[in-house]
Amino acid sequence: MFPGQVLGIEGTAWNLSAAVFDSQVVAEKSKPYSPPQGGIHPREAAQHHATHMAGVIGAVLTAASSLEGIAFSQGPGLGPCLRTVATAARALAGALHLPLVGVNHCVAHVEIGRYDTGCKDPIVLYVSGANTQVIGYLTGRYRVLGETLDIGLGNALDKFARGIGLPHPGGPAIERLACQGRYRDLPYTVKGMDLAFSGLVSAAQGMAGDTEDACHSIQEVAFAMCVEVTERALAHTGKEEVLLVGGVGVNHRLQEMLGEMCAERGATLHVPKRQFMGDNGAMIAYTGGLMLASGQAIPIRESRVIPTFRADQVDVNWRERDPCFPRHEPEGGIARGAEAVVAIGSEVVEKQRSPKGYRHRDLDQRLIAERTKAEARLMVMARRAGVSTPIIHDIDGATIVMERVYGPLLRDALTIETVRVAGRAVGRLHTAGIVHGDLTTSNMILRNNRCIFIDFGLSAASMECESRGVDVHVFVQALTGTARNADALVQAFIEGYREEFAGADEVLARVDAIVQRGRYL
Repeated sequence: MFPGQVLGIEGTAWNLSAAVFDSQVVAEKSKPYSPPQGGIHPREAAQHHATHMAGVIGAVLTAASSLEGIAFSQGPGLGPCLRTVATAARALAGALHLPLVGVNHCVAHVEIGRYDTGCKDPIVLYVSGANTQVIGYLTGRYRVLGETLDIGLGNALDKFARGIGLPHPGGPAIERLACQGRYRDLPYTVKGMDLAFSGLVSAAQGMAGDTEDACHSIQEVAFAMCVEVTERALAHTGKEEVLLVGGVGVNHRLQEMLGEMCAERGATLHVPKRQFMGDNGAMIAYTGGLMLASGQAIPIRESRVIPTFRADQVDVNWRERDPCFPRHEPEGGIARGAEAVVAIGSEVVEKQRSPKGYRHRDLDQRLIAERTKAEARLMVMARRAGVSTPIIHDIDGATIVMERVYGPLLRDALTIETVRVAGRAVGRLHTAGIVHGDLTTSNMILRNNRCIFIDFGLSAASMECESRGVDVHVFVQALTGTARNADALVQAFIEGYREEFAGADEVLARVDAIVQRGRYL
């Protein structure tokens, strides 16, 4: 039961917004900060919020009849902005003798999206200025299955726009100009369910004199990357709904691409109303009400802001605690992964990469060709180094015919010992100078106390600590996103990895650095 009217205040970055929510939005008022030039300056944005706070809150309080609580965006966000909002929320809670609730900004985007669209248990693509994440719910928490390794998609588009002289925010101008451009090849960086945008931005900015083509191409590539990692999360978890949230989600081309992907997979796409996509006070008020009803009010003395607040740090005790992600067995010997259809016979497996309707045809053909060649070459290279993979029988265009390997996926047989075996296998793979690129528990088969790697489409030959660190990071995210006893399993993986790979400690230190990059940027 929703507890009654709740006042929510949002101000993590550019938009100052307040709303009163009951069973629906009672009132909402926003006053966005618009920098005179360049990007957002945190102190200037905070000063803007302080100047307009009383007016914004006062405008919605006039519509409130009986408040039951005060909610505020506790993080993630820009420190000066967060502190300004928190100060106002504390003052109101104290003056009105009402409970105070600190809301995670990312979780609020998800919850208002679920409320508005009616979806139940989606894979969430969250794309905003500073955040780009693929999120799924499991046993009381929103798990981050994949995310940007450098900057958020919105910030990437703004940076590109500034570089070619477009106004801030860059997204609307890019979307408008993209309709007049043609596709040109740009870097495409997907690593499992993680992705990176910096190289793409630099290359697109280098397309001097071709503004429309640059806008068209950066959209096509960046959005295709986001849709691909979302599809990979769907395939990994077995979920059947996708929810798009965050300010970048208002882009019609991104919605179209996600819709095509979902249609191809038989999943459903859910997009909230535009008023709930960008940062807004309603999402804080609504999520604050859910938290208040579940007993998550906090004392004022414990209401410090958390600029690096992660969605997976929040106890989501207002939702039913499901035991695991749903699983779907192959029907008629046909399995559908994130990028290929696999025909499973008694002795051989035929893996065919099929075209993706959401990707530009030139980009799609390039990726299919590159990944098919890489998969065959790296599987042979791995076997020569003593790493277990299926034997390849034939390659024909985008189709690879290989040995049928019997045994459960690691995903479906997670124990301390099986994950330790997986750690040893990854250690051997990295010792051989190979990074898998899509190192999830769905891409390892267990047989006779061995771990056999499959799906080498994103693999590469590399001795770099960074590449190995991303590999391990992808695996740990997949593990924590689908296992209830994730901490113990991660420790078992690390133990096995250290047993087989002499450079493990350096790689694990790099993983910690990579995790920090995923914080609010």
